[in-house]
Amino acid sequence: MLNATTHNTQLIRNYIIAATTVMLMSAGVADMFNNPQRIAQQDKLDGYGRYIGAGLVSYGKSLAR
Repeated sequence: MLNATTHNTQLIRNYIIAATTVMLMSAGVADMFNNPQRIAQQDKLDGYGRYIGAGLVSYGKSLAR
């Protein structure tokens, strides 16, 4: 009976440790991907991508003439 109680206590302890680790890692990953600097940098890259795309279309049209 003592062995079963010890096993249950270890199981609960390990479950709590695993759940806490998952929550902390999830919060860290969410902060990393929702960082305002990263979002602003992505918006800037998206803006440059539009200009580059328009330039490539214009260049392609000039070659087709």
